[in-house]
Amino acid sequence: MQQNQGTQQLVAVLDFGAQYGQLIARRVRDLHVYSEIVPCDIPAGELAALRPSAIILSGGPASVYAEDAPTIDPGVLRLGVPVFGFCYGQQIMATALGGAVGHTDKGEYGPATLRRRGVSRILDGTPEEQIVWMSHRDAVSQVPEGFTITATTDVCPIAAMECPERGLYATQFHPEVRHTEYGRTMLEHFLFDVAGLAPRWTMDSIVEQKVAEIRRQVGERKVILALSGGVDSSVVAALVHRAVGDQLTCVFVNHGLLRKGEPEMVEEVFREQFHVPLVHVHAEERYARLLAGVSDPEQKRRLIGGEFWKVFFEEAQRIGDVQMLAQGTIYPDIIESGARKTGGKASTIKSHHNLIPFPEGVHFDLIEPLDHFFKDEVRELGVSLGLPDRMVYRQPFPGPGLAIRIIGGVTPKKLDILREADAIVREELDAYNERLFEETGERNSEHSCWQYFAVLPDIRSVGVMGDERTYARPVIVRAVESSDAMTADWAKLPYEVLGRISGRIVGEVAGVNRVVYDITPKPPATIEWE
Repeated sequence: MQQNQGTQQLVAVLDFGAQYGQLIARRVRDLHVYSEIVPCDIPAGELAALRPSAIILSGGPASVYAEDAPTIDPGVLRLGVPVFGFCYGQQIMATALGGAVGHTDKGEYGPATLRRRGVSRILDGTPEEQIVWMSHRDAVSQVPEGFTITATTDVCPIAAMECPERGLYATQFHPEVRHTEYGRTMLEHFLFDVAGLAPRWTMDSIVEQKVAEIRRQVGERKVILALSGGVDSSVVAALVHRAVGDQLTCVFVNHGLLRKGEPEMVEEVFREQFHVPLVHVHAEERYARLLAGVSDPEQKRRLIGGEFWKVFFEEAQRIGDVQMLAQGTIYPDIIESGARKTGGKASTIKSHHNLIPFPEGVHFDLIEPLDHFFKDEVRELGVSLGLPDRMVYRQPFPGPGLAIRIIGGVTPKKLDILREADAIVREELDAYNERLFEETGERNSEHSCWQYFAVLPDIRSVGVMGDERTYARPVIVRAVESSDAMTADWAKLPYEVLGRISGRIVGEVAGVNRVVYDITPKPPATIEWE
């Protein structure tokens, strides 16, 4: 099966509702092979039209015998394309081909000792005994005709099975998770040895491909982009400008709710470094009037979002003759909406990210060059395009900005206090993360902070400063460890780091006399306060 050394390589991940569905696609891409997630019930003919080089069947929470259990078109297994099933994917492969799945007396959750049995293309070169990650109660009890059992555990007699003649492979465990010691090796065997793929999906090749696609899509038309200074919009701006140059105009709406130094960074990077046509709209006073007396967080969000598009479309009209709107939609936005792209047709993007309130009579064709990239891939793309690290690795930041990190009403004075305190938090924890990187060699060490910021509550407290009584505001510091924001734990920062942050904020920020640290995980809390 060496037919895939040509121009197109696609690994289709059929999603059966697995909690690790996105992770599978990421692990394949980590090996420099392009992958996409598609629904598990995709018809075999429709999947064949995508010309996949290999197929992976994800895990899933259902029992294969449940009335509403996800199923697969059996024709998918007859496409002549190598298939690798994980967990539920192994069970659905077995039942579709005449095998059987049983409900075991004892479930298997977490680490398990796997023992190899006989010859295996997937397990080749891995130890006879190794730790894998299990999460199941049901398991294959009888393999289909032509399959051999290649691994077992104490609980699961058919922990892996193969039919090399048909290019079909499956494991009850999850090779995609880090807890499976040799999971990466197994994926490498499947992608490179079995499917004959080549690891050539690199950032340089991606930039070339996307630039060519954007040029074809845009032609001679003008493009407009709402530039926030965030990672996604910044990468889109750099990518589209590389493709079509001054046909792109970026509109930066400065609502006065950004962090310290961010408006200046946008100006410096895009106007001075990249020479992108940039319209900087100073709407600070407009937003200050809009938010005066507003304390409800949802009302803040509605007002800020609605006003943003009003300002943006006003500028679009001033520019004139614009036919396309570039957006920073990324792949998780597509996946979470249940959307997919097949046959070149794009489905609707979920509303929280990209529902655009076009004024009556106004229409732009959308261009979304990042719609098949995960967040960390977008960052890699930004580095490849020459964006500075401080922009590429920018902290996650809500669209309404500091307005929802101020509990209660938003005033210019509160914004000044929070902006200065937040700058200290970020400066100290940037340095802390950098020290960890120097010590461990990893950007994502298990002890590093993923997101960190300051919050200003709507209260005051008594303090003593310079032998005088004060009645000033506290600042809350929030720092969490996470990889995807779905769950998060509070960062176990060293006391000296917390002490330095507290000392600096109280000493340098007028109007603050107390600093507290939020030690609540998500769930039950959220990362943000509002």
